[in-house]
Parts: sequence; C-alpha cells; structure tokens
Amino acid sequence: MKTPNYHDFYEKALIPIGLNDLQSLKNTEAYCPDQPFTHWLIAVEGVQLPQPKIYYHWKVSIYPATDEGDFNWKAPYYCSPQLELIDYANTLASSLVQSSKKDELSSATLLEKIS
Repeated sequence: MKTPNYHDFYEKALIPIGLNDLQSLKNTEAYCPDQPFTHWLIAVEGVQLPQPKIYYHWKVSIYPATDEGDFNWKAPYYCSPQLELIDYANTLASSLVQSSKKDELSSATLLEKIS
C-alpha cells in the first residue's frame, strides 16, 4: 500500500533493519508479524497547510518495509514533528539514514522524540 500523499513523498533510503532496531520495532504498533518487513523506508513528506495559498511543512517518516519497498503508510515506525523547511527535513532524514545503517535507529528516534 502506498501513501495517499504520493505527490509530496520523497523516499530517501531503503536500508536493511539491524537486529537491535528489529527488536525495537517488535514492540511498536508498526510491527506486523504477517509481513516480512526487513528494511526501513525513510522518507520526507510534504504536509499541506490549510491556507489560501499552497503552503507546506515537512516531516520525516520511517516505515518498516519489505525488500521491494512495500510498506503500510498507515503504520509508521516514526514521524517527526512538522518542520518549516524541506532543508531541515532532508538534514534530519540524512541523520536517521546514518543511524539506521549503524543499527541505532531506535536510539536516534527516541532522542528525537525527547528533544
């Protein structure tokens, strides 16, 4: 299933889920034992604000995905707060990509939620 926000949905990475992050994923609503989720899909999404002009804020979302990139857009592992600039979202997404490659995504998203 794909996100209904597909026109403002920019996939940044599809990265294998490490063992530490997999354990963390199993304790969330995003985990589905029936799905062979083996990767993280990290994406920047535009959030259109209700104003007369088209105006966006941005968020970074992380979804568990299959090795082919299939994911459930209704069950993200993590969504950042809304960011005013896409540059901020891209920087955050790059940071989360690096954390996921080190199998430290669960720690990075926890720190992001606290700050």
